[in-house]
Amino acid sequence: MKNLKTFENMKYLSILLITVFCLGSCGSKKKIEELNALHKSQMDIANKQLGQCGEDLNKYMDRLSECQREIERLKGTTNTSNNTVDLLKAQLEDCKQQRDRQVQQVGDLTVLSQSANDNIKETLDQLEDRDKYIKLIQAAKTKADSINLALAINLKGVLSQGVADQDVDIQVDKTVVFVNLSDKMLYFSGSSDLTPRANEVLGKIAKIIESRPDLEVMVEGYTDNVPIKNSCLQDNWDLSVKRATSVVRVLQTKYNVDPDRLIAAGRGQYNTLADNSTVEGRSINRRTRIIILPKLNQFYDLLNPDMAPE
Repeated sequence: MKNLKTFENMKYLSILLITVFCLGSCGSKKKIEELNALHKSQMDIANKQLGQCGEDLNKYMDRLSECQREIERLKGTTNTSNNTVDLLKAQLEDCKQQRDRQVQQVGDLTVLSQSANDNIKETLDQLEDRDKYIKLIQAAKTKADSINLALAINLKGVLSQGVADQDVDIQVDKTVVFVNLSDKMLYFSGSSDLTPRANEVLGKIAKIIESRPDLEVMVEGYTDNVPIKNSCLQDNWDLSVKRATSVVRVLQTKYNVDPDRLIAAGRGQYNTLADNSTVEGRSINRRTRIIILPKLNQFYDLLNPDMAPE
């Protein structure tokens, strides 16, 4: 700005000199030359100052460009900062949402934990009840085993007197006692009529049955696979049933066993114990089985928790 002012002064001076020159036409040539020289000197100075002003102006323009570029850079930085701020805001919002979800999950886990505790308690109670029931079953089985063992010992003790071992087979299986009697001891061949020896054996069994009124008696008749058919019998089914009813009838009518405790059943040639292809096998399969078992209501009593031992 200082150089511009100097340039203006020089311009005014030049104009003044020209004016003086014009007014003083009577001046000497030497004076004119001096004035021209001075003017030229002043013009050189003015041009130099003008060039300097141009250089300064170019510098100012370059500085202005730099400032504009800096402004643009700062604008870009500001935009980047704004984007960063927006991104951080979005991350902050996502963190808040995750926090809210975790709080909800913690709440849900609390509810689930309480529910799990309740379920565990319920399961433990059920296991405890089941354990009690298992103990009850074990106690019932022990009691039933004791009853059956005593019954089997009594039967063996009674039937061992005067009865051959091969004609009698006494077994304890689960909750019942089986007495397998051979057909040659009980019946006449191919008939359901009982032998005198059968009446003797059944009389001994009846005494044991009568001593235990809490038990029921099922009589099952079996045959071999040799077909039979006559005026009285239709087939092996018929023979097995008639043999069972013959035994039941004797127990009721001759030895006064309560008929409400008696069951007659025929199994025909099925449920074999041995191979029917041999004489020995057929002899084993021709049998009558007397099953002594607890009454159904007595069995339920054994399983009744109210009647379980402490």
